[in-house]
Amino acid sequence: MADLTDIKVPDIGDFTDIEVIGILVSVGDDIEAEQALLELESDKATLEVPSPSSGRVTSIEVSVGDKVSEGDLILKLELAEASETTPPVEQQSASQTEQPSIESRSTDAASPKSSGEADSSTESASDVTSTQSSRPVEPPVSHDASTRRPNGDVPNASPSVRKLARELGVPIGEVTGSGRKGRITDVDVKGFVKQVMHRKGSGQPLGQSGSGLNLMDWPTVDYSSFGPVELLPLSRIQKISGANLSRNWVMIPHVTQHDECDITEMEEFRKAHREEAKSRGFNLTPLAFLIKACVRALREFPNFNASLDPGSEQLVLKQYFHIGVAVDTPDGLVVPVLRNCDQKSVFELAEELADISVRARDRKLSPKDMQGGCFSISSLGGIGGTAFTPIINAPEVAILGVSRHANKPVWDGNSFVPRLMLPLSISYDHRVIDGASAARFTGYLGHVLSDIRRLLL
Repeated sequence: MADLTDIKVPDIGDFTDIEVIGILVSVGDDIEAEQALLELESDKATLEVPSPSSGRVTSIEVSVGDKVSEGDLILKLELAEASETTPPVEQQSASQTEQPSIESRSTDAASPKSSGEADSSTESASDVTSTQSSRPVEPPVSHDASTRRPNGDVPNASPSVRKLARELGVPIGEVTGSGRKGRITDVDVKGFVKQVMHRKGSGQPLGQSGSGLNLMDWPTVDYSSFGPVELLPLSRIQKISGANLSRNWVMIPHVTQHDECDITEMEEFRKAHREEAKSRGFNLTPLAFLIKACVRALREFPNFNASLDPGSEQLVLKQYFHIGVAVDTPDGLVVPVLRNCDQKSVFELAEELADISVRARDRKLSPKDMQGGCFSISSLGGIGGTAFTPIINAPEVAILGVSRHANKPVWDGNSFVPRLMLPLSISYDHRVIDGASAARFTGYLGHVLSDIRRLLL
């Protein structure tokens, strides 16, 4: 009998509970190694999960809409050929019982089953026995009045989330779930605590529709009463990005400093080396020079390469330079991160920019590609505009917006001469950075870009 193996979610970084948006194989399919099995979508990235082996799919353990994390079972595969490195099923089962167990995802009878949980009816008796012996089961929770909704319903939450709520003293019946079908997550519980602390600290009542801001309810309008309409669903990236942008705009005191710099010599240098870059398979764009110049400015002004700790009492100064770059895709805006930009040449940055932009548009970014940014750049130079106000990408404290360069007359002391001027717009967190520092930052950045020989110093 051919060997069976479990195919699980591979390493996907720090992300958990990523939604399954597509299943690319069916039971009975013969698949090859590295063939895509699933499509997953995190906050701002879509990725495919490849098969580590070739064989035949015998069962699929997830459904579209389920939430999965690293190590979760995707499907079972009947291997095409037995591998010397693959132990028999019996050995695998034995070794799995020796590994650290994961918390059981079983819910109490009164709660609906989460979309990420596997249906226990698909497990064999031996599977159930082995998992029961290796997994600790969360004790049942009694649903007294404090854990129910005002209408008597039991909140939709997993045992681990209920346990967290009990530990924090949160009445889970008052928490609004943001998960699928209103499921309450650990983020919802922690957010409830933050709202209560905000209300306590400010002395203001917590408005239901304003999330602590006491805002009026959003207007409800029947648009079809005024004329024909069409409903266009937002993509998942747009939904999540919208929530993140709203939070960042409300929670961070934004100020935007507008400036412009002379890039005449930089652009001449770039054009002189453009063909060399093309011969190596990529375009030498102004953005590569901007990244390099920003690294230089971040060294000079370390408060821009920082983050506030969650309590807003300490400033985390970063000793690395990972730059996020906004990429426009058909599904919405994503911000992949280029790492260790201080250690790379302009040519290397241009090549990496070309690669990561293509992968973003082809939905091939992994969650790791979106993590660890220190400072972000949003460039509209290829589209147009003279200035804009970019929204800070929390937990960063600043973001640089770049608009379209244009030739302008500049006084050189004797006469007006045409110079190529690049508009810069830097939004910054006013809790960390003051206006004078922002003006010095853009001035220094323009100083570097006006003579790129300074990047060699």
